[in-house]
Amino acid sequence: MSLEWEEHMAFDNLTEKLQNVFKNLRSKGRLTEDDVKAALKEVKIALLEADVNFKVVKQFIKTVQEKACGQDVINSLTPGQTVIKYVNEELVNLMGKDPVELQLNPPGDMTVIMVCGLQGAGKTTTIAKLAGQLKVKGRNPLLVACDIYRPAAILQLQKNGDKQGVPVFSMGTEKRPVDIAKAAYEHAKKNGCNVLIIDTAGRLHIDDDMMNELIDIKEGMTVDRILLVVDSMTGQDAVNVAAAFNEKLDIDGLILTKLDGDTRGGAALSIRAVTGKPIIYAGMGEKLSDLEQFYPDRMASRILGMGDILTLIEKAEAEIDEEKAKEMEKKLRKAEFDFNDYLEQMQQMKKMGGLSSILSMLPGMGLPSDIEIDDKALARVEAIIYSMTKEERAKPAIINPRRKQRIAKGAGVDISEVNRLIKQFEQGKKMMKQMNGMMSGKKGKRGLFKKMPFGM
Repeated sequence: MSLEWEEHMAFDNLTEKLQNVFKNLRSKGRLTEDDVKAALKEVKIALLEADVNFKVVKQFIKTVQEKACGQDVINSLTPGQTVIKYVNEELVNLMGKDPVELQLNPPGDMTVIMVCGLQGAGKTTTIAKLAGQLKVKGRNPLLVACDIYRPAAILQLQKNGDKQGVPVFSMGTEKRPVDIAKAAYEHAKKNGCNVLIIDTAGRLHIDDDMMNELIDIKEGMTVDRILLVVDSMTGQDAVNVAAAFNEKLDIDGLILTKLDGDTRGGAALSIRAVTGKPIIYAGMGEKLSDLEQFYPDRMASRILGMGDILTLIEKAEAEIDEEKAKEMEKKLRKAEFDFNDYLEQMQQMKKMGGLSSILSMLPGMGLPSDIEIDDKALARVEAIIYSMTKEERAKPAIINPRRKQRIAKGAGVDISEVNRLIKQFEQGKKMMKQMNGMMSGKKGKRGLFKKMPFGM
């Protein structure tokens, strides 16, 4: 089964270039000041190509160079590693050092959150994800449809709200947004809601009408938090948008969307330094769990190709059923798993964002940009397994050539794909038996990873 990734990892081009620079540093052993400067010149080019703000890059390189050209680095036994350490530290500082939580009032009080952004940034979808996450944490959110200009906006919010099981308050398109927001506040109080999330109108560009409308809402009622949603794929444009909104509204924080498709990464690395406002959430995909708390240290780790194990573990903790995981672990140890278990593990992996998402968070697994992977391959595997009978899934040994023909036809794939899957499955079982033989008498180092798909 060939896997061809279609979607890019966040920052993949930047990661690849930085890794090449660091590889050269490590290979040199002792470093001269000139070596450090030459390496940082390459880092500078890589950051500018990633669309990081020029002033930010200039300051970044200056800071790292001052630290990295000190005698302690030049005389260090591992000078290359020390330079990399300084680059990592400054990347973390650039993005805000410590993670910033969305501040809410106590559950007994109302929290009003106004969410704004340009059209196309993914604002309405993000709002629903945010509401869904707050609901999981025990809050009772109400979504408010204040985008009265885009015909499908109210319907989109209602659909997204339904997906998360969160109610939506709307008054159609004839009322002023500030009046809708005020009415929603009264409605929320009467109905026991304690978080009001206002979806505001976006435009294709910043204009006075839009800004005045947002200012009206801000001044017409108590707004506790103003969040700005920006599309990270727009690079420096996203930074400029953030600066303009902040100037007019004094925003509390940012949500960066489409970071899973951002092959440059400039917005994430510039926006805090330019606006002084924190990135609170990062949108890494379509699912509810793909709206992640933004951790500067973890993001820096991803950018440098060091993975992000902590986020991976958290995703596993949130998405994977512990009892099922324990059961699967027993089966893996005894090499007794069948195609039903295989299917179950694939579904667990999908919950965590798919194979691409998992690989991007494992250290050293950042894939070169010329390798393309396609999660559709996994969908074909699912189709093959669903095409099997219950008996065939439970007893793969009974699958003869005639059955393979029927399975391939049912799944709409070539018989060679069925053969390949069965062969891989048998090899997997064989490998598990061998591993268990080698591990017998030793304590398995399960720890944090026992809940991961396929017992990773």
